[in-house]
Amino acid sequence: MQAGITYKQAQELFGKHIKDPMIRNHCRESEVVLRALAKRLGEDEELWGIAGLLHDIDFDETKNDVSQHCVKCVDILKNAGVSDELIEVIISHAYGTECGDYKDKERTTKFQHALAAGETVTGLIYAYGLMRPDKKLANAEVKSIKKKFKDKSFAAKVNRDVIRECEKLDLELGEFLEISLEAIKGIADEIGL
Repeated sequence: MQAGITYKQAQELFGKHIKDPMIRNHCRESEVVLRALAKRLGEDEELWGIAGLLHDIDFDETKNDVSQHCVKCVDILKNAGVSDELIEVIISHAYGTECGDYKDKERTTKFQHALAAGETVTGLIYAYGLMRPDKKLANAEVKSIKKKFKDKSFAAKVNRDVIRECEKLDLELGEFLEISLEAIKGIADEIGL
C-alpha cells in the first residue's frame, strides 16, 4: 500500500487542520504507537505513522457534530493526495460508531485493527499519566496500566473492546500495552507527561 503523500506533507496537513492541543497530542501519540506496532509486526513504519498522525484530521471541523467525523476527512485527505487505500484505513477507526454511516461496518485488516486499537489505547495511557502523583509517564509500569484497563470506571470513555483488537494482531494485551507505553514515553516531554 502506498500513502500517496510523504511524511513531511502529512505533517503539513496535520499542522493546517488540527489546532486543538489535546487532539494534536492524541494524534502524535497515535503516530508513535502505530510506528512502534509497525516495527514490531514488520510493517511499513512511515505508512502506519502517517495513518496515526492523520486519523483525526477532520476533528476540529467535526467536534460539534460527531456524525461527520471520518466523513469530512475523506475530502481533506483526497485533496492532499492520500491514497484511497490509506483513506479506507483511516476512516475504519470509526467503524461500529455513530460517525458517518459506519455503524454497521467492521474492520477486517491488520492495519485497520492496529489503527483502532493504537489510537484508542492512547486515551488510557494519557489518563493514567495524568492521575500519577508526578503527572509523568517516566516511571509508569504496564502492570499498573493493565489494572486500570480492568477498572471500567477509569477513563470510562475508552473502549476496552477496541483496545482488545490488538489480539487480531497476534499481540497479547500486556505486550500491546508495553509497546504503546514505551512509544508514548518517547514523546512524553512533547505531550506534557
